Amino acid sequence: MKSSNNLRIAFFAGSMKPGQDGVTRVLYRLLDYLNEKNIPNIFFSPVIPNNEDQPSPMFEVPSLAIPFYKDYRMAIPNQKFLKRQINDFNPNIIHINSPCSLGYSAVRFANKNFIPAVATYHTHFPSYAKYYKIKSLETCGWNYIRKLYNNCERVYVPSIPVLNELDQQGINNLAFLPHGVDIQTFNPKYKDNHWRKTFGGEGKSILLYVGRLVWEKDLKDLAAAYQILSNKRRDFTLILVGEGPIKNDLERLMPKAVFLGYKTGLELSKIYASSDIFVFPSTTETFGNVTLEAMASGLSPVCAKKGGAAGFIRDFETGLLSKPNDPTNLAEKIELLLDNYELKNKISNNALSYAQTQTWVNIFDRLIEGYYEVVDDFNCMTMYRTKVA
Repeated sequence: MKSSNNLRIAFFAGSMKPGQDGVTRVLYRLLDYLNEKNIPNIFFSPVIPNNEDQPSPMFEVPSLAIPFYKDYRMAIPNQKFLKRQINDFNPNIIHINSPCSLGYSAVRFANKNFIPAVATYHTHFPSYAKYYKIKSLETCGWNYIRKLYNNCERVYVPSIPVLNELDQQGINNLAFLPHGVDIQTFNPKYKDNHWRKTFGGEGKSILLYVGRLVWEKDLKDLAAAYQILSNKRRDFTLILVGEGPIKNDLERLMPKAVFLGYKTGLELSKIYASSDIFVFPSTTETFGNVTLEAMASGLSPVCAKKGGAAGFIRDFETGLLSKPNDPTNLAEKIELLLDNYELKNKISNNALSYAQTQTWVNIFDRLIEGYYEVVDDFNCMTMYRTKVA
């Protein structure tokens, strides 16, 4: 690997509140890696932690509150503000992590100032349209995303199914780069039998969902599958970890499920490792970090056969894949594991073995090599264009 002195990276993200969602967890892992390698970096976001909690310089971008989404804000980027801060840092690459207004402004700034821009496709926004019953939103979403990402030198996509979809939509410069998992933080060693007894796990299997409580995670499918199972058996408990605007609706749909709210750190590690089956029906994920965290914790995952998880789960080997948006099939797949200890144990062991190969260091080493390639190619192209002109 080349000297880290050759890189100076400016990042742009929708939020930098620690642990807020899968994207921020990835970014803080990356930030730790960069600081260990002494690679200079700065972050721009409408949501940032207090100064004393910032492991790298972070700049708060002006923003507006988003109704019903208090933890997120809509950035109102000011080009003069960006120019001043970016020029002071003098990056040789810009990396956006959201297609929001801030990401758009960052790419626009990069293009105008001859700085290569790359992106990571974390969130599959066009797929959200069906949940809000606005068909035109999907078309507009793809048009916007195509225009934004085709102005980037490279677009990193964490799963092959999503990469193929982006390719079909005419998005260029795609590169596959999966996410990793911290196998020390997410590990079967954190299993706590006392915790299991507290939540009715004695003599019962614990089903676990971790993620934001929003309709675009296909939680209506989870609720319907829960009702199907609840009408047939009493040997399981469903636990949901996360917050979101539909929590009250879900509590009405699943009155006997346990809602633990937002959890992080050791408590989250314990919840994962003390559960049995991870249930994740979302079809809108670009990857699904929580599924890999569950696998590293020794759980058997049941996920939709669409989106991120379908790219790394081998059906009946490292997990079970259910028909997308089919609650009956989701319930059937869960029952297979509830009724077959040998199958569940085999999947759990295979999932754990796979997760242990997906370390963040390996993933980030590949990302850094990619940065060097982008910078070198961009500089060569710029020199060529200058000579031709």
